[in-house]
Amino acid sequence: MSSHSCSEDPETYSEDLCMVNKVNKLLGTRYPILSAPMGGVAGGELAAAVSNSGGAGLVGVSYGNEKFIASELPIAARSRGAWGAGLVTFTFDKAPHLLDSVLSHRPPLVALSFGNAAQTNKYVAAIQRENLLAAVQVHDTDQAREAAAAGADVIIAQGSEAGGHHKDRATFPLIPAVADALNGQIPLVAAGGIADGRGLAAALALGADGVMIGTRFAAAAEALTSPSFTDSLINGHSRDLLDTRAFDIIRSIPWPSQYTARTLGNDFSRKWFGHEDELADNAATLVDAWSQSVSDDDVTQRPLFAGENIDLITSVQPAAQIIESMIAQACSVLDALGTTEFRDALPAH
Repeated sequence: MSSHSCSEDPETYSEDLCMVNKVNKLLGTRYPILSAPMGGVAGGELAAAVSNSGGAGLVGVSYGNEKFIASELPIAARSRGAWGAGLVTFTFDKAPHLLDSVLSHRPPLVALSFGNAAQTNKYVAAIQRENLLAAVQVHDTDQAREAAAAGADVIIAQGSEAGGHHKDRATFPLIPAVADALNGQIPLVAAGGIADGRGLAAALALGADGVMIGTRFAAAAEALTSPSFTDSLINGHSRDLLDTRAFDIIRSIPWPSQYTARTLGNDFSRKWFGHEDELADNAATLVDAWSQSVSDDDVTQRPLFAGENIDLITSVQPAAQIIESMIAQACSVLDALGTTEFRDALPAH
């Protein structure tokens, strides 16, 4: 495990609030809140806004793009706080130079996701050789133990309520299971379906040391989310969501079969829902027209990745306001749970 910390200044810790824990101390953040590295959504401006507001903002490097890396990581690096970059691990085996490009910008935290054990070992070691922190996203206890064995500095346990790609374990039972598996040895961040202070308080109660937030920050004022996508998020509901592999198939991205992607349903995803094999057979003839639709930001065709917390997202807000509201609500909830009135409402034991 790396001994590096994103900040050596103890004054950045939030001892006056209810949020001092392993995540804060390791990252040097005021609050144990990370913004998820959402591809096409989490650019440098969002990461910097989250970092400047006391959290840790991650740029969504995703599958890797030289131009995006070169333009967005320097923006995040100019923030006043902890920041990082998030990678879809399995794609970097075919383009190892992209990892070198990311590391050249010295992100204090590099988050790996959707890799196998060998890839996790390989890339955690590469990150830590640069004296940077390595976070690894996991989806079950076996993956958590593998990440711990690889020397991960932070483990992110993502439940199936998450937007975009996810596995099959729900957040509520997953977090305490991973917490037990880690036995307090490595900071644990909860992800999947968390959008407000109630979710943050619940995650802490379940054994997490912090949270990673995706869909709520996709509707932040600083996100790269297009106006049409933002409107879809604000007006969408959980009943509109579906899990699909259609967008991976049309883009020819070889996602491991255990991961599907949660999106707001639209004409494209509904048409091919349950007909993925047929889409694969016809993808070569469909991809050009579909790609043009995506370039045109056609929300009837493009991916609209969102989590099951979408009902809680009703407006666009600056990242600072999202974090402020989340912390205030979490502290209120945690304070209420410690009151005599709450304890008296529980059965005697």
